[in-house]
Amino acid sequence: MAAGKESKKAGAARSAAEVELPGVEQARAALSSALSSELERPRSLLYAMLEHPPQLLHLEGGDVSSRVSLALWWAALLNCEGPEPRPCLECPACLRTGALMHPDLFLLDGRVSSIKIDDVRALRPVLGEHPRFGRRRVVVLAEAQALGVEAANSLLKVLEDPCPDTCFVFTAPQRERLLPTLVSRGWVITLPWPQPGGAPSGELGLWDQALARFAVEGRGWFDLSQLRNGLDAAKAQQVVLAGRKALADRLAGREGGALAAVFRPLPEAWLLELDELFSETEDALQAQVNPLLALDAMACGVHDVVRRTSSKP
Repeated sequence: MAAGKESKKAGAARSAAEVELPGVEQARAALSSALSSELERPRSLLYAMLEHPPQLLHLEGGDVSSRVSLALWWAALLNCEGPEPRPCLECPACLRTGALMHPDLFLLDGRVSSIKIDDVRALRPVLGEHPRFGRRRVVVLAEAQALGVEAANSLLKVLEDPCPDTCFVFTAPQRERLLPTLVSRGWVITLPWPQPGGAPSGELGLWDQALARFAVEGRGWFDLSQLRNGLDAAKAQQVVLAGRKALADRLAGREGGALAAVFRPLPEAWLLELDELFSETEDALQAQVNPLLALDAMACGVHDVVRRTSSKP
């Protein structure tokens, strides 16, 4: 009788998983960044790990899109049901992984907000079980630098116990942004760093120019920020990244965009102050401060630093 009930439950769960597969375009869009020629070497390293995948893998370097996309590509590779070369990006497992609908894929998304201890605790009931449909359960912590201290310590305890057929993937700009004890428990693959120098393009270019103008003239910024009223934490992080890129270009003596040109005459001590300002803004975004308020405060701080140049005798 009990066996019959279990069989019905398994059948019902499997039927639910087979309802309406996502489209190929939708699934591949999430993995497109991982398929670029620049990531050929990281992909080959992951292929080499396929037979004996590590319990914890760190993906650093590159940009946010390439890191998270490669993490999902790894999840697809681990559970692909199609023919070689894998992942085929056409089988049900690959399509569901790309669409974040696979029953054995769990995403804790630090791009959106900080990752809290309750998020980690919610995983515990399933981590002691075998995967439901795939060969591996894959837990992706996107931008794991957003882990709160309690959540990071809770994850350490999870990793101390064997989790059958479960693989964790952390993405982060640099491994130094994570607890050293977490880094030491896993393998690290470094993606190619973005090419330095040059002016930011697209929407980031708009923010770069707006921040440069506000830093010098004290106007123009709030017009743009109000137009982007739906700005979320992930996009706000990209705006902070534009500021960091301008600062890095200034320090390296590279020709960057409009903001790097504004930073060029600033004394070294004030550049350190800007670096601290960008760090504080990132911390505020991870603490779920309203993204527009965090960016407006950052812009005012940049304006204050740059204004000292014009007032310096």
